[in-house]
Parts: sequence; structure tokens; C-alpha cells
Amino acid sequence: GSILEPQERSMEPPAVPPEEEEEEEMPLTAAPGPAGCQLFGYVGIEAVLDQMKIKTMKMGFEFNIMVVGQSGLGKSTMVNTLFKSKVSRKASQPGQEERIPKTVQLQCVTHVIEEKGVKMKLTVTDTPGFGDQINNENCWDPIIKYINEQYERYLREEILISRKRKIPDTRVHVCVYFVPPRGHWLCPLDLEFMRRLSKIVNVVPVIAKADSLTLEERTEFKQRIQEDLKAHAISVYPQEDFDQDPDDRALNDRIREKIPFAVVGADQEHQVNGKRVLGRKTKWGIIEVENPAHCEFPLLRDLLIRSHLQDLKDITHNVHYESYRVRRLNESNGP
Repeated sequence: GSILEPQERSMEPPAVPPEEEEEEEMPLTAAPGPAGCQLFGYVGIEAVLDQMKIKTMKMGFEFNIMVVGQSGLGKSTMVNTLFKSKVSRKASQPGQEERIPKTVQLQCVTHVIEEKGVKMKLTVTDTPGFGDQINNENCWDPIIKYINEQYERYLREEILISRKRKIPDTRVHVCVYFVPPRGHWLCPLDLEFMRRLSKIVNVVPVIAKADSLTLEERTEFKQRIQEDLKAHAISVYPQEDFDQDPDDRALNDRIREKIPFAVVGADQEHQVNGKRVLGRKTKWGIIEVENPAHCEFPLLRDLLIRSHLQDLKDITHNVHYESYRVRRLNESNGP
């Protein structure tokens, strides 16, 4: 009977001789924490970055930009200035007469640009006829339809059972909206377009042909545009809701203070102090487009290409395309 009874056990730890206790405590104090461990020699983990760089250079990458604005604001010239090459629709179709279309049309031109071994498939989408009619009601509908069609095309390729290893990306990564240099305020067409488009694509507003404004008019016009954007709750790129890293937030705050950029485009070179620079020649001198003292074109180029190009693509895929995908799948699964 005594064998079946449970034995009483004390909760106190058994007594350990002092010598054995010291031997057990030493490894515990010397063990590394969960933060990581030190390597005793070179392993080669840093070579992963080189592998990614080589693979990206072989495959290349895609970037799709859309320019929207009224005729005569220098959209094609600005795109040529951004990439320092003839990539606009005017350059691809020389000799044709420029006519204002009766409705908003979309024209896409695709080029492969290579710089220092890195290849980029660039697609420029122009919107001739936008804002040029007497009645501009719903002139943004063809643009919204085109952007959603590119999301739909990507979604169809993604949900296939046997899909491609690399899905062709035709989604619009950024829309550069050209504001006429009025010097007063945004018109209802500008506000309504940016309000609708900012929900489905990254919108970057710029003041076109800023050389027609004085420095005081330029500063006042920018302040009024910023006030109008806040009053109508229009979130342009870079959006405050997507800032996660403190360093990125500090950088984007400085960018948001200067948006919209007052830019000047030029695709002709001139001689200035023995150097060839891009600029516009006037009676009073040459306006250098790459000089920060003359215009804010360098800030726009840094934002679109040098510092935030990958971020534009990430937000397009993770935010705008994701919201479209969720809405479409809910519609297909609904009653």
C-alpha cells in the first residue's frame, strides 16, 4: 500500500556543494544573449548585397511615370530633362502636327535606358487634352480607368495557377501633376483631380514654368497650394501615414515643406563659365535648370530617381495595388 501512495516532494532546490554550484553558474554568465553572437572569422554574409546587385543589373527594373497637365506647360520637355534623353512622345513621333484632341487621350512611350550597366525600362504616359476643353467635367475618368486597368492586368497575371516568374509591371508608379503658374490659387479642376487620383496613385504636384514668376510670387503661390491641400485633405507623395523610420520621416518632412516644386525644364545646352549646362536662354541671362538657386528641378529629380524611386514602387505595390486587389477579390467573392 505504501508503494502506491504519492511521494511528498519538497519545492526547495536540493542542496548543492559550493564547488559544484560555482561550476554551474560560470557558463550561464558567459552565455551570449538573444541579441546575437560574435563571429570568430569571416563568413561572407555581406556578399548577399553583391549577389542582389548583380541579379538586379542582369534583370533590370521597370519604372512607369505619368505626366498630367494642360497643353503648353512643358510636360514633354520636363521628362526629357529628367532623364537627359529624348523619351517624350514628341521625340518619338517627329514631324507630326500637334493638335489639341477633343477628349482626353493617353499615349504611352517605352524606352530602355542604361546607365553604368544598370538597365531601366521606362514608360512615359502622357495625357494630351486634359484641361484644354471648355467643359472639363469628368476629364479625369479616362486617367482613372487607365490606372485601374493596369492594376487589373497585374492582378490577372498574379492569380493564375501557373504564373510567370516575373510579372510584367505596367502599373503607374508616380503621377506628376503640372500646375499652371497662375500665382494665386489652385482651380477646382486641380483640386478635384488630385483629390481623386491621390487615392489610387502617388501624386507629385509641381509648378510648371516657374521662371514666369518672381521669387516672392513663387513663395506665396507655394504657401497657398499647401494650404489648399491641407484644407481639402489631399495627401500627395510622400504621405505622412507611410513614414515608419524616424530618419525617413525627418527627410520626408523637409520634402513636404518644399512641395510643390517650382521647376523649369530645358533640353538644350548652353555655355556658362566654360561649362555646358542645361538651361533656357533669355535676354537677361541663362536659367540653369540644374542650379538650385534658379529653380527646384534638382529636388524633383532627386525625389523621383535618386532617393525615392524604389519607395514609389513599394508604395504602389503595397498600398495602392493592395487596396485595389482587396476590393476586387471582395467583389468576386460577394453574393
